Amino acid sequence: MVSRHKPRGMRARSVARKLAMQALYQWQLTAQSAAEIQRQFRETEDSAGADLEYFDEALATCIDEHERIAAAIAPYLDRPLAQLDPVEKAILMVGMFELERRLDVPYRVVINEAVDLCKRFGATDAHKYVNAVLDRAARELRQAERSGGD
Repeated sequence: MVSRHKPRGMRARSVARKLAMQALYQWQLTAQSAAEIQRQFRETEDSAGADLEYFDEALATCIDEHERIAAAIAPYLDRPLAQLDPVEKAILMVGMFELERRLDVPYRVVINEAVDLCKRFGATDAHKYVNAVLDRAARELRQAERSGGD
């Protein structure tokens, strides 16, 4: 049976990104361990359609390296990361992980996926902010890709 919570046609990596964002949101707001949150999300109905290796890598990296990733995002923000809504913060963390570590994912896909998540789960117009932040980051982190593809 298809989950009514999983959009039709959503690719496995898109589902993995969504789960990683939701898990990071939960991690920010609770005292639960990363391992417990990972276990919970792997047991959800949505996880059946997810690229679980991608989910595991994104979640583990974003939690294990959250201070480094936060510092990497900071130069592209107009305010401290701590002042961002937890949803937008989680989306930016996943996006920065992908820009830095997943060079197999084109920067435009990273940005589009983050914007889509923000439109679904973020505050009104927050997607514009997330788009601008990740675009500025991609200009520096993916210079070669941008110059070759633009």
